[in-house]
Amino acid sequence: MTMRIGILGGMFDPIHYGHLASAEAARTALGFARVLFVPASRQPYKAGKDHAAPADRLAMARLACAGNDFFDVSMIELERPGRSYSVDTLAELRGAGLGELHFILGADAAIGFPNWRAVERILDLARLVVVERPGTTLDVAAFVQRLPGLCGRLTLLQGPRLSISSSELRRRVGAGQPIRYQTPDAVVAYIAAHGLYQ
Repeated sequence: MTMRIGILGGMFDPIHYGHLASAEAARTALGFARVLFVPASRQPYKAGKDHAAPADRLAMARLACAGNDFFDVSMIELERPGRSYSVDTLAELRGAGLGELHFILGADAAIGFPNWRAVERILDLARLVVVERPGTTLDVAAFVQRLPGLCGRLTLLQGPRLSISSSELRRRVGAGQPIRYQTPDAVVAYIAAHGLYQ
């Protein structure tokens, strides 16, 4: 039987319990052998003092995932030169023979998904898992109508409904406010030790 592998990409700037809980919800609901977290390469328009360097985002993702034997972190996009696209990442992972790929998206990201590069190819490479996010409503009928390749390849999941965002965590750190209980303690400590988001 082919292993099912969940793929969760993102900036993870910083990673938080919303990411982790969504990944675990998808893993248990769909029986993934593991979930691979893929920190995205730095996007030029997001550069600035309130964003962490790729090495820091990778380190925080590793710290956050360390306590779950089913979670792994991949450097695939951070090692690839130039801008990374999900289609390239999924093609490379498929080529590595990891198993049946399931691409996990929050409902907020899913809204813009039909406009992504080579979206039909993405759907050839992986099944799509859309996890609910608080404050976001996805028009599923319109979503499926725009993407005929989704037929039989889409799973909608009720997520943990944690209203946590990386941008809010960065804002809180910059304002000197606590972020404990919104991200793992190891990530909180890393942010403080490295003076991130100041």
